[in-house]
Amino acid sequence: MNDRWSLFQKFLITQNQNISVTDFLINSIIIIVLSIILEVTYIKCARSISNRRQFAGVFLLIAFTTMLIITIVKSSLALSLGLVGALSIVRFRAAIKEPEELAYLFFAISVGLGLGANQTLIVAEAFGIGMVIIWGRHLLKHKSNYQNLYLNVSTASDIAELKDVVSVVQEVFGKYTLKRFDENGRQMEASFVVDSPNAGKLQKFKEEIGKLGNEVRISFVESKSF
Repeated sequence: MNDRWSLFQKFLITQNQNISVTDFLINSIIIIVLSIILEVTYIKCARSISNRRQFAGVFLLIAFTTMLIITIVKSSLALSLGLVGALSIVRFRAAIKEPEELAYLFFAISVGLGLGANQTLIVAEAFGIGMVIIWGRHLLKHKSNYQNLYLNVSTASDIAELKDVVSVVQEVFGKYTLKRFDENGRQMEASFVVDSPNAGKLQKFKEEIGKLGNEVRISFVESKSF
């Protein structure tokens, strides 16, 4: 019985795989290149209403950190168990407001996981396929003259309610998507996505929304401005 326990202890502390410094440096260079490509793709192709340049700046750090963790813990079962224990007491919180942001974060993490496991060829092929899908959909929408225009409406809560603003947006633009709504009891703010309205519709919306009150503030921002 003691022999079995000793054997199990040796199994826990024995390094099952040596970390190759050369492979790690090569994977580091690859992950830098892939992360930069992912950042550019997110800035150009994403439809998120947040600051895309600022959000894309974390892709490299997330991917590289994931690769470093996997590279270290894969060499020892004890380190893997220690990582599970550490993650169980650390709480990660991130202000993810849209599913698209979460999808790109998982993309960056998956690249780090694959390169940390030395699956360089699979990662390169999967990354290439992902880029073809993302850019292909982006170019198809661009050819169809699809263009996002972000509409932001803010006013005091006692002047207008969300249903009043939505009614005007639907009347003027027809098709819309409510992307964000915030209200704190004093101020109400709503953000919409509308499809390529002309100047006449913008002027009409300004006139109609102005009927709700003089303190209603509106802003139109083209998607490339983010």
